Amino acid sequence: MSETYVTVQGWVGSKPQFREVGGRTPQVTFRIGSTPRYFQADQGWVDRPTTWFNVECWRGLAQNTFESVHVGQPVIITGRLRTYEWTTDDGERRSKVVLEALSVGHDLSRGTTIFTKSAPRAEAAWPDTPTAAPAPADSSSHSLPDPDLVAPFPPDEFAATSLPLTPTTREAEAA
Repeated sequence: MSETYVTVQGWVGSKPQFREVGGRTPQVTFRIGSTPRYFQADQGWVDRPTTWFNVECWRGLAQNTFESVHVGQPVIITGRLRTYEWTTDDGERRSKVVLEALSVGHDLSRGTTIFTKSAPRAEAAWPDTPTAAPAPADSSSHSLPDPDLVAPFPPDEFAATSLPLTPTTREAEAA
């Protein structure tokens, strides 16, 4: 079965909200607005109506987005459109469309950014049972990220490499 992917260019319109689903899986939600423009000889640039998207990010992308993206910043998001349907207590059928992000980035045609690679966690840091996650970083700060900071979440299905790249303590003891 094939998937249809979309790419949306827009501006972050709400503060990213962080939560853990099931006490363990990081999720970030926020909204972006995309306003197409066109040029008219007699009026110059004219804005068309803004389309608003609800965006969901999961796992490592959620943590990185929460620490990197702020209200008012230009972004480019690639993902899948998902439709959620439900019935209210009054019997009304409702639905909403969500952009499930696979990739989020700043729009570099509008400014610059600094990239800090998320380092994988060590094997010993992976608990066998769920534990409380550390409090998310203050998203109001726009200071440069700490280059020694290690992302506290495992890689997701889109990670370029699997963990760990070197033998773990358990593997070394077994050898």
